[in-house]
Amino acid sequence: MGPESPGSPTPGTSAVSPRSKSAGGGLGRYIVVRFLLIIPTIFILVTLVFFLMRSTGDPITAALGGRLSGAQLQERIHAAGYDRPILVQYFEYLGQIVTGNFGTSISDNRPITTILLTYGVATLELAFYALIVAFIVGIPLGMLAAYHRDKGQDAALRVFAILCYATPVFFAGILLKLVFSVWLNVLPVAGRASTSSELAMQFLPTKTGIYLIDAFQTGDPAVIADVLSHAVLPAITLGLLTAGIFLRLVRTNVIGTLSTDYVDAARSRGVSEYRLVRKHAYKPALIPIITVIGLQIALLLGGAVLTESTFEWKGLGFQLAQYLAARDFVAVQGIVALLAVIVALTNFIVDVIAALIDPRVRY
Repeated sequence: MGPESPGSPTPGTSAVSPRSKSAGGGLGRYIVVRFLLIIPTIFILVTLVFFLMRSTGDPITAALGGRLSGAQLQERIHAAGYDRPILVQYFEYLGQIVTGNFGTSISDNRPITTILLTYGVATLELAFYALIVAFIVGIPLGMLAAYHRDKGQDAALRVFAILCYATPVFFAGILLKLVFSVWLNVLPVAGRASTSSELAMQFLPTKTGIYLIDAFQTGDPAVIADVLSHAVLPAITLGLLTAGIFLRLVRTNVIGTLSTDYVDAARSRGVSEYRLVRKHAYKPALIPIITVIGLQIALLLGGAVLTESTFEWKGLGFQLAQYLAARDFVAVQGIVALLAVIVALTNFIVDVIAALIDPRVRY
């Protein structure tokens, strides 16, 4: 054998291409940057909420004004520290959030962390159900619309998608309640479970607050069916809001994928149009869905306020509406701060998943 060239790898070592190193470094750098962006996002949202709430006055006067005498009101304001300069209150509030102290609600005197833990799981459970509805409705119908491009079925599905995300959530909820709860009487009108089911889940040794999990822990099929029946209408109401977006997004991306060279090559080999949509265009069309899930989580949490109020689903959205009506700005600040954290973390996770699936996202 001849002498090895200077550039050849030595025996026992493997050559690592500079492209592989740069790709790995690009992914790591992308994850770090996306993670660091969580901090300013939460900071800006918390700051905006704090000053917007204070723009109408101090929380004590807003919540209890008219129910206490002037002397009692001033005493409560001084005890809570709301008579100090606004910047002092602001920096103290930021320090409390860093330590996990979101304060105490004024209207019912409960720690905000307790409120968040009690009602947060209900909102996350509803958002999970709604995402399932969005996937089940939006993705198959989007593929069907792409398969029947520019035909009657496609036009009907596009109109359906527009109605899904253009119809106000509260109106869709009231309409569904009227049809399925009042006229047909096949589904519950409100709540997360019936009183008997809630009593059955009340004393579980490992209660999670997620009713579906707790219902399975009881081992009673009637409780499981009751919990699921209560979730149907709220999940459909909130899920259709996102399903319309998914439908149009999948349709657009499947149509775009069907015009690529490798699909044209498969079509020239005699592959049927149905198989092209199902086998070749389906997976590439899902990548944009993953990238927009983070944005849809924010939309779902916003829609949860109206959905929970419509169906009396006792979650953060329902409580947020109650505290806004009571002008309890301390509770509102705490709930919005938690929602900001959830949205920021969800966007980070989705960005990382999208970068792992599609390397083009990193650059």
